[in-house]
Amino acid sequence: HHNDLFYLTGIQLAPKQKLDIPVLFMPDTMKMYEAVVVIHVMRANGENWPNGKLNGDLKSSVTVAENGGIQGIIWMYPVHGIPEALQQKLVPVRCRARQRVERRVEVLLTGVVSRAAVTPAARSPSVIDTNMSDNVQVDFQDTDGFSSTVEFLYELQYQSNEIKSQLETLIGMHLVQRQEDTESGIITLIFNIVFAPNKPMRNEATLVVRGTAGGVWKFPMLFFATEPEVDDVINIEAVGLNKESIVGFKLTSQTR
Repeated sequence: HHNDLFYLTGIQLAPKQKLDIPVLFMPDTMKMYEAVVVIHVMRANGENWPNGKLNGDLKSSVTVAENGGIQGIIWMYPVHGIPEALQQKLVPVRCRARQRVERRVEVLLTGVVSRAAVTPAARSPSVIDTNMSDNVQVDFQDTDGFSSTVEFLYELQYQSNEIKSQLETLIGMHLVQRQEDTESGIITLIFNIVFAPNKPMRNEATLVVRGTAGGVWKFPMLFFATEPEVDDVINIEAVGLNKESIVGFKLTSQTR
């Protein structure tokens, strides 16, 4: 809360001593919360530091006493609390290698905050990763009866760039439907997932959905490709005992 101030005073530090400042974050809605941790240091003996030449940036980082000496030094650390909702249940997508499967996947977004409740700071581009692949707008009915639009960005994230290069051409994903429960405020996004593996594999990925207000929902997925069907059965007839039998067949590469 912008209006809540908490003070810790009287902490004495020896030279070279470290100070740990615990910051506890317990979000109740899926929006970004902002705070500032302010550290104000003064000498234990009450004396001031001599006031040297201060540039414009440094003047805002000190408190000056009446005699012109530096009474205290201030550090300010902005804190952004971004709530993440991680779904524990793994969503499996299975397919036989060299075949193609389509599957509908439903994800539930709880604690959604309407656009009207989003602060200007939370709407800034720094909150929403504009590099994410797709976005979706969902109409949200505010309690005052006015309809606003809640925006989401979604993408599949992989465990490494190497896995991403292998899978991104084999997996397709697009949103086919969005629903909202006006009583609970839960928004349901229904995705169509296409998986067309070219070889047996087992890789995990994460469907990440980001909201305008700064909340993040993560849904782990497993893409599992089993052995492909047998291409053909080659019969070799023996022409005689201890004599070679030869069967010819052609193999065609799918790439150069």
